[in-house]
Amino acid sequence: MSGGLSIGVDIGGTFTDVVVRGPGAPERILKIPSTRADPSRAVLAALERMKTEWGLAPADVARFVHGTTVATNAVLERKGARVGLITTRGFRDVLEIGRQMRHQMYELALDPETPTFLAPGRFRREIDERIGPNGAVLVPLDEAGFARAAEELIAAGAQAIAIVFLFSFLNDAHEHRARELITARHPDVFVSLSCEVDPAFREYERTVVTTFDAYVKPVVDRYLENLAAGLTAAAVPAPLQIMQSRGGISGTATARLRPVRLFLSGPAAGVIGAQIAGDAAGARDLITVDIGGTSCDIALIEGGVPALRSEGRIDGYPVRVGMVDVNSIGAGGGSIAWLDAARGLRVGPQSAGAEPGPACYGLGGTEPTVTDASVLLGYLDPEHFAGGRMKLAPELGRGAIARAIAGPLGMSVEEAALGIHRILNAQIAEGIRLVSIRQGHDPRRFTLLPLGGAGALHACALAEELGIARILVPTNPGVLSAAGLLAAPVEHEVSAALPRAIGEVTMAEVRDALDRLDARCGALMAQENVARADVTRRYFADVCYSGQAYYLEVPFAPDAVDPFAALADAFYAAHDRTYGFAPAAPVRLVNLRAVHRAAAAVLPPQAWAPNGHAALRRHARILLPEHKAPVGAAVYDRAALKPDDTLAGPAIIEQDDTTTLVTPGWRGRVDRVGNLVLERNND
Repeated sequence: MSGGLSIGVDIGGTFTDVVVRGPGAPERILKIPSTRADPSRAVLAALERMKTEWGLAPADVARFVHGTTVATNAVLERKGARVGLITTRGFRDVLEIGRQMRHQMYELALDPETPTFLAPGRFRREIDERIGPNGAVLVPLDEAGFARAAEELIAAGAQAIAIVFLFSFLNDAHEHRARELITARHPDVFVSLSCEVDPAFREYERTVVTTFDAYVKPVVDRYLENLAAGLTAAAVPAPLQIMQSRGGISGTATARLRPVRLFLSGPAAGVIGAQIAGDAAGARDLITVDIGGTSCDIALIEGGVPALRSEGRIDGYPVRVGMVDVNSIGAGGGSIAWLDAARGLRVGPQSAGAEPGPACYGLGGTEPTVTDASVLLGYLDPEHFAGGRMKLAPELGRGAIARAIAGPLGMSVEEAALGIHRILNAQIAEGIRLVSIRQGHDPRRFTLLPLGGAGALHACALAEELGIARILVPTNPGVLSAAGLLAAPVEHEVSAALPRAIGEVTMAEVRDALDRLDARCGALMAQENVARADVTRRYFADVCYSGQAYYLEVPFAPDAVDPFAALADAFYAAHDRTYGFAPAAPVRLVNLRAVHRAAAAVLPPQAWAPNGHAALRRHARILLPEHKAPVGAAVYDRAALKPDDTLAGPAIIEQDDTTTLVTPGWRGRVDRVGNLVLERNND
C-alpha cells in the first residue's frame, strides 16, 4: 500500500480504533488502548505502529479524519473552562431558572436540572442593551458597562466568555461589537456568541448551548492544536478533518470556532459506517447497536437515511445542536457490575475504561466488569483477545466476580456472570425500544447491525429479546466508527431566524435569506478547498403552528410550484408522524437552514478474500442462559470464512476487532463482501 492513504481514527473510552485504506490495497485496522490523560497520544502512537508494523509512510497520508469525544468528556468529567456569561439586563439567571418542567418528578432528593456549573452566579453579569422582537435597537449597547463586566469576569478567572443578548438572532450587531471589545484587550480569551452558535428563539436553550460552546472551546482548541502539531511533527501532509454531530466532517478551523457541534462525534461516525455497510448488503432499515468499552450508542436508519434531531441531551442537559439521533447509555464491555443498597445486581454506568480496565486485563483493575463475565462464560479466548495482542488473565476476572458479586449473593461465579450479561442485555434492549417502539417503529421489521468491540457478542440475545429475525455483522464491526469517518461527507450547516407566519412572508424575503446562508456555507466550503461543482445544497425550515412554542424541522423546496403549500404539507405530515395528529391550522416559519455537502470518495466494497486457513479453529465449552451445563460451540476464524459458508449456533466467530456469539436457534451465512448474515432458524 503506497500513496493516497486515507486514515480514520475514532477515540473511544477504552480503545482507539484506526482504519487505513488505499487504492488497490486491502483495508488495514488497528485497535490500541486509549490514553485518557491526553487522547492525542494514542493517535500519534497509532501512526508510529502503522509505520513500524506495516511500513506505511506518514508522508503518503492524503486524508486524515478524526472522531473525538473530547467535547463530550469535558462535560461529563466537568473539565471544561471557567466561563463567564454576559446577558441583557433582566436575563442574568435564565441559565439557572431553566424551564418550568422536570424530567424526574418523583425522586426523593430533587437535584437541579439546569447546568449552573457552566457559569455559577458569581460568573454571570447583565448589562444595558436591548434589541426588540422586530430586530430594532431599543436600547444601545452600553459599551463601558460591558467592558467593566468583562474585565470583572476575566479578573475572577474566566477563560471564556459567552454572550447571549435578547433577540440577537434578529440583529447581531450588539453581540459582534461586544466580542470586539473583549478581543481588543484580551485576545487570548475565548468568546462564544449566541448569534453564531444558535441563532434561534427560546432564551434558555440558546443560553445553554452558547455557554456549553464556551465551556468546551478552550479544551477542544488545545486538543486540536496539539493533535495538528503532532501530525505535522510526524510528517503527515494531510489536513486534519473532524467529524461533527450531524454526521458530516469539517476542517479544524471550523471545528475550533463551533466546538459544541462535536458532541457525539464518534457515535455519529458509527451510524455513517453502519449506513454504508447496510447499503452494501441491501439492508436499508437498520437498528445499530454500538457497544464499546464504556458506552452503548443506539440509532435507527430507515430507508438508508439515519434519523436526525435538532436537539440532543448531554449529561441530561438540552443542547440545541443538530445531531444524528443516537441514544447513548452507560453500558459496555468495561461496565462495572456492583450491588446496590438492596443487594440488587447492577451493571454500569461506571466503567473501568482502558486504565486500569477490567480485572482480567491484569493492569490493576479490581472491580468485576462485563468483559470479565464474557471471559468466564467462555465467549472470549484469553489468548486471542484483540487479535492476540493482549493476553488476558481470566483468574483475576473470576476472583473479582466471586468477591464482589457471587460471594455476597450466595451464588456460583458462573451464575453471577450470566446475571451480569442478562442485566446488560436488558438495559440495551430498553435503549433500543426508546429509538424504535417509542417513536412508532416496530423493531421486528428492522435488521440489527451490531458494531463496536462488544456489539456482536450481544447481538443474538438482543435480537431474541426484541423479536428481530435478522442480524448483519459487517466485516470489521469493531472499527466501523473509524471506517464511517472515511465515508462521511464534508458538510456545513448554517441557519437564520425568520419568525413570520407563512401567509405574511414573501418568497423574495425567503430567497434573500437563503442567499445569505448559501454565501456563508460557500465560504466555509472554500476554506476547505472544496470545489463548488462538488457541492450539493439542501434547505430546511423549522415550522410550528401559530402560537405553538416548539417546532419541527422539515425539508424546504424553494423551487417548488407552491413552496409554502408544500412546506405546510410537509409540516402536517411530520406533526402527524411525531404526535399522532395534525390539524390543518395556520403555521409559521421559525428558522431557515442551508446544508451544503460534498460527498466523500468512498471506495466500493471489495470482494471478500479469505486468508486460506482452516475456518474451524477449535471447539469450546461455553455457558448460556437456559442451559444448566456448559454446551459445545465451534470456534471459527472470521478471516478464513468464504462467501456462502454457513454455520449454526452455538458458535463463536473470532476476529481481531471483535467476537461474534451465535446462540442456539440462529444460523449464519457469509455474503460476497464478507458480511456475516445471521437469521433465526424457524425449523
